[in-house]
Amino acid sequence: MSYHVYGRTRKVDGGLKARSTRGKIGESWWSRRFLDVLESFAVGTRLTRGRSYARAGQVLSLDVSPGVVTASVQGSRATPYQVRIGLAPFADEVWTRFEDMLAARAIYSARLLAGDLPPELEGVFESGGAPLFPRNIGELDMRCSCPDHAVPCKHLAATFYLLAEAFDADPFQILHWRGRSREALLARLRGPAPHTRRAPGPAATGAAPALTEVPEAPLAESLDRFWLSPQPLPARPPTLDTEPDLLLRQLPAPGPLLGGPGLLERLRPLYRALAG
Repeated sequence: MSYHVYGRTRKVDGGLKARSTRGKIGESWWSRRFLDVLESFAVGTRLTRGRSYARAGQVLSLDVSPGVVTASVQGSRATPYQVRIGLAPFADEVWTRFEDMLAARAIYSARLLAGDLPPELEGVFESGGAPLFPRNIGELDMRCSCPDHAVPCKHLAATFYLLAEAFDADPFQILHWRGRSREALLARLRGPAPHTRRAPGPAATGAAPALTEVPEAPLAESLDRFWLSPQPLPARPPTLDTEPDLLLRQLPAPGPLLGGPGLLERLRPLYRALAG
């Protein structure tokens, strides 16, 4: 079947354009990891054309929700194509288990609460039997309303590339796709750590459970251990290696009077230049 009958791609104004104008798309480890998965599934010109679509602003809308990403992509027809990328969200009991694991590790909680996604997080999910990223194409339900039956088509590929940049801007979108919103996860990490007894006073956060546990034995029987940490402390304190634009990722989109969402993208190179 020839698709030339539909003519040239219709140009649009106001579409979502990739920030990258050449070379690879995706800057952070999580967006590159996500695109590595896509590029291992597909070869040929569709990925190249998908990148061109993403850079030309052919993606009109992009929405991430638990279990599904939807997009509208303008092609050669008058009506934009509807794209859907499904990925099974983790069940509530799986998320509860992972939240307990993350809340029990101060370094993970601290980085997530700071708006960062530590690289070790992928290993945590992997070791828990629920990989964060899809391992094979069968885990993805990819659909597009275009007449091209190949999967992924260029419209799906364009959506993947814009999705990777959305992950760059807000890594919590990956977790949201897997079933946990940023607000729900951070609220859990700010709450009491699981399965510990607390001293009287203000509730402690999950980021510092070791500082608030109470010894099980009566005080008279534990005087020799009174000044010791209830949990072994690391020999070397962990450090928070974060990207220079971390603050921008935590800020909400500015209003129109301040320049709108595009203001953050204009500030991002400045933050990185100052950090260098």
